[in-house]
Amino acid sequence: MSLYPTPTQPQPKSQPEPQVQTEAVTPQPARAPKSLSELLSPQVRAMPPSGIRKFFDYTSGMKDVISLGVGEPDFVTPQIVRDACVSSLDKGRTSYTSNAGLPELREAIAEYIDGNYGVTYEPANEIMVTVGSSEAIDLALRALITEGDEILIPEPCYISYSPIVFLGGGKPVGVETTAENQFKLTADALEAKLTDRSKVLVLCYPNNPTGGIMTYEDWLPIAKLVEERNLVVIADEIYSELTYGDKHTSFASLPGMRDRTLLVNGFSKAFAMTGWRVGFVCGHRELISAMLKIHQYTVMCAPIMGQIAGLASLQVGMEEKDRMIESYNQRRRAFVQGLRQIGLPCHEPQGAFYAFPSIAHTGLSSEQFAHRLLQESKVVTVPGHVFGTGGEGFIRCSYASSQLQLEEALERIRKFLDVV
Repeated sequence: MSLYPTPTQPQPKSQPEPQVQTEAVTPQPARAPKSLSELLSPQVRAMPPSGIRKFFDYTSGMKDVISLGVGEPDFVTPQIVRDACVSSLDKGRTSYTSNAGLPELREAIAEYIDGNYGVTYEPANEIMVTVGSSEAIDLALRALITEGDEILIPEPCYISYSPIVFLGGGKPVGVETTAENQFKLTADALEAKLTDRSKVLVLCYPNNPTGGIMTYEDWLPIAKLVEERNLVVIADEIYSELTYGDKHTSFASLPGMRDRTLLVNGFSKAFAMTGWRVGFVCGHRELISAMLKIHQYTVMCAPIMGQIAGLASLQVGMEEKDRMIESYNQRRRAFVQGLRQIGLPCHEPQGAFYAFPSIAHTGLSSEQFAHRLLQESKVVTVPGHVFGTGGEGFIRCSYASSQLQLEEALERIRKFLDVV
């Protein structure tokens, strides 16, 4: 039977429409763009390429280059973790997982966060596994930003935050931190940037690129402002295991901050798993649910092989993790001392695996210094200005390299300084 009823009454015959004489119109070909870039999103066209990757492009074809530029452990993923993944592959575990991630991994993450940082989350609906911590940050910002919202970002900081905010229609607002204050975020600096459009505060401590950290006491006045101004916090804590003095304090552990905070972390840095691309985010179920909707339509789920490796890291990889962190600590002390001895002032980094020495006294911009150091001495560093407000006059050096390479890099920098 048709869904549309047949008329029971006869319908009048339609009359033919009068013929109208018209002039023939010759179709005009569509205007071809001068270049395909005309078809791109204005936001993408306006976005500069990564200031870090540019320096790696410079090294193409160069020999005998020492890189202090990559934010990546020089260790390989521990054997015990790789064995767990190989075993799972042999058993044929190559399928999709649930969108939020393997239930057993989310349970292990909940135990890890509660045991190490004192914050309790429900694995079923307050934890989501992502494709690296970078996807978690992207999802969080896309879920929260309404066109024109102001997103507060303490700087210098990881270079991806502002571009993601810009793509989402928000306005990144830099909050400067300084070497004189160990690159800590202060309540005065934050309050000076707050407006009626302020919505989200993005935190990265331990900090990339400075190595700065925040203690519980440092966080208290920040938490007070967050509550007073009804902000949501994205706390990027990917370097939380890499602290060398005070134990890391998770912002979500502050009184009243758990439900206001999206805690982002992962396995890349502390567990030497950068290529596995596994991170996670913990937060209130309403925020996680919104992020999960975007995640479902974009990547579906993190790779099962990486998730299994992440689970193994939490279950049997802690001893290897601690061994790697002690190695970073030894290099940190030696490298920072070496920088100071050759004439580069450097605050004491208490977290991550970066030093952020000042090169201001040379009279060169950070871009000029890094470029000339690479061309003349074949040492890769990253100019500080790419990390935002307050980064000019500094360079970022990763000490996640062998001790021999670090010593050779210091010698090359010393000779370069003699001729600058």
